[in-house]
Amino acid sequence: MSTTVPAELKYVDTHEWLRLEADGSITVGITDHAQTLLGDVVYIDLPAVGTRLNRGDTAGVVESVKAASDVYVPIEGEVVAVNEALVDMPEQVNADPYGEAWFFRIMPADPGDYAQAMGAEQYKELIGV
Repeated sequence: MSTTVPAELKYVDTHEWLRLEADGSITVGITDHAQTLLGDVVYIDLPAVGTRLNRGDTAGVVESVKAASDVYVPIEGEVVAVNEALVDMPEQVNADPYGEAWFFRIMPADPGDYAQAMGAEQYKELIGV
């Protein structure tokens, strides 16, 4: 099984990826490793814009033909955008997990939290690739 782990992103041990945007928000999605384990994704539940979430909270659910899995909040903050296109096309998670299939954007309560997430090499060690 081949797994992609882009070097420019950050990661957390619950298999979400994070990308720092120019406005200071953090884009969140699930990793290629996670989508591969889930199999064909058939349903996505996303948080509402304006929701304040704590690190470790459940932000949504991904359902596949194999299982359902929670999506966790990697950084405390307020949800400032969600990817509504995933609701109609959840299969995008399998096709483009690091691009069109982002889940939500969060404005961190503490911008320094982003630096605490794992780099690509640490995440590769975690998943054994």
